[in-house]
Amino acid sequence: MTVRDLRGLTTGEFGRRSGLSVKALRLYDLSGLLPPAEVDPVSGYRRYAVAQLDRARRISLLRRLDMPLAVVAEVLGGSDAEAVVRLDRWWAAQEQSTAAKRLSVGWLRVQLAAAAQPAVPYEVRRREVPAAKVASIRRETDQSGLVDTIRELQWRVRDQLAGATVTGEHWVIYHGFVTPESEATIEVCVPFTGPAEPVDSMVIRREPAHTELFATVVRDDCFYPRIMQAYDAVTRQVDAEGLVPDAPVREVYLARWDAIAGSDPFVDVAQPVGERPT
Repeated sequence: MTVRDLRGLTTGEFGRRSGLSVKALRLYDLSGLLPPAEVDPVSGYRRYAVAQLDRARRISLLRRLDMPLAVVAEVLGGSDAEAVVRLDRWWAAQEQSTAAKRLSVGWLRVQLAAAAQPAVPYEVRRREVPAAKVASIRRETDQSGLVDTIRELQWRVRDQLAGATVTGEHWVIYHGFVTPESEATIEVCVPFTGPAEPVDSMVIRREPAHTELFATVVRDDCFYPRIMQAYDAVTRQVDAEGLVPDAPVREVYLARWDAIAGSDPFVDVAQPVGERPT
């Protein structure tokens, strides 16, 4: 160690050895993150101890990660073991945020690509749906997990309906808006006849009779966001007829994906409706 080291390092020397600018050192002094070892009471010159270099270099690395000063103070405020835990927790949050942004970019790219394709001229029809007994399971999901969640819950319900009579049809009722950035509750329903009992999270209920407007989507168009054109067509028709939604919108799946061709009807986007109050 040199005599200069024993007397302390000037701001310029400390900055060069730590990789921090004079401006950054002033900021870290004011924030209490890295105050100088001593300040001359007459000249106001600041000197730093050589022992402070390790802390300064850690601060520099953390700031290169865009870590806020308050979090840097938390990371360096305890033992090294505690710092590891706090650093890991903060970095996990950053990775989660990055993943969410990646999903948003992917969703936007798909939207823009779909917008460039010709619009599908959906015919919106009306039908009377009789009351039906259904077995259903609810779960929250976002857009990225939607398809897997539908598939999993449909087959779980079918497995638990052993002994009852079911068809290839199942419904997905949307109790909220499922987006790439937010979760909402969906209800996967399988209509059936015959005996069945509730099992675990599966419930047995009676779906009331209702009137609904619907548009049929072929298998090749049943992907997000292209399927939203069918939703838009149904919504426009509901408004045009002066009706109001009477229950949550749903997708009525008509057959198994692998049992039909790409141009075959695959799902009805259906909106139960009622008369507008006068």
